[in-house]
Amino acid sequence: MEKAYKLEFINEQTGTLAVNCCGCSKTEPLHSFGPALKPHYMIHYVLSGKGIFRIGGREYPLEAGSGFLITPGELAFYQSDEREPWTYVWVGFSGSGAGNFVNYMGLSVSHPVFHSERSDELYGSVRDMMEHNTFGLTNELRRNGQLQIFLSLIAENARPQDKAEEDKANQYVIRAVEFIQRNYCNPVKVTDVADYVCINRSYLYTLFENSMGMSPQQFLTTYRITKAAELLAVTALPVESIALSCGYNDPLVFTKAFKQMKGMSPSSYRREMQNKESRRNKEYLRQVEDFISQVNKLNS
Repeated sequence: MEKAYKLEFINEQTGTLAVNCCGCSKTEPLHSFGPALKPHYMIHYVLSGKGIFRIGGREYPLEAGSGFLITPGELAFYQSDEREPWTYVWVGFSGSGAGNFVNYMGLSVSHPVFHSERSDELYGSVRDMMEHNTFGLTNELRRNGQLQIFLSLIAENARPQDKAEEDKANQYVIRAVEFIQRNYCNPVKVTDVADYVCINRSYLYTLFENSMGMSPQQFLTTYRITKAAELLAVTALPVESIALSCGYNDPLVFTKAFKQMKGMSPSSYRREMQNKESRRNKEYLRQVEDFISQVNKLNS
């Protein structure tokens, strides 16, 4: 028999990452689960004792300080040791970003185990989830916040051991691009991007040149000016406001960068877009008038 304290939740809000269940178990010798499927991601962390875990045709011996991932739709089996049965905590989770988080942590069916020395903190996160177990947005936010802490503690030591160097490099670029897309409106610099992805600026430069054919600074500027051009074309916002909205505190610096990329000032670009739109509207109106004229001829 297994002495288990567990909770299951209905996610009241859909989102990127949400707790489905959590619990703590002190197992009897040779207590097992499976082979069976889980409908969501599930991470077990061993607090004491030993056991085995099987997934993807492989078996992993585990002990205190180790953990394992069960992936949705994959047959999994785990069993406690006959002499030193394990005690573990677990968290089940899902959401639109769950798979990405797991991959970034370096966990997968082919690499499902990890090690962490943060036993007390991992246990504390799960215990906090269980203490805030009632219906309502407040407790759901609390549980999901603890889930992110739980995963962050594991991510400190979980590394993508089976990923190629090229794969790692691509991930740096992807993370850097996402950072720029989220922060282009702020006066961030390339050093901020490099600090975010935890590599030095020169290495980031090399990665961008190899994968995108431009430097990080060129990409940042291009992204900002592209967003600015969209605002100039579809809004009546002052140029100064558009500059601030695209990460430029100095309108003169913005104008210089815009002119260098677009070959004209922001004001001239706006006038040209308005003239083009006016010409398109006039052409459309002419087509409508021609159609009406043809209909009238048929009616007559």
